[in-house]
Amino acid sequence: MTEYIIIVALIAIGVFSMFGKTVRNQAAGLAMELSGKKADTQVKNAQTASKDASSRANQPKGMGKYNQGNDSE
Repeated sequence: MTEYIIIVALIAIGVFSMFGKTVRNQAAGLAMELSGKKADTQVKNAQTASKDASSRANQPKGMGKYNQGNDSE
């Protein structure tokens, strides 16, 4: 059972590494909208980050270079 928990944690870390920038931009846009300001820039940044993450996810990788290229910047 412990092995499954470790595997799930590693997958979660990988997903957050790929989509973390998208989530941050969406949260920033939500905060801007709640404060009554336009969040067009934050929404556009989130869309760009999600497209970048999607293209990085489609690249074949081995275990030796699994996290290479997944950093948001």
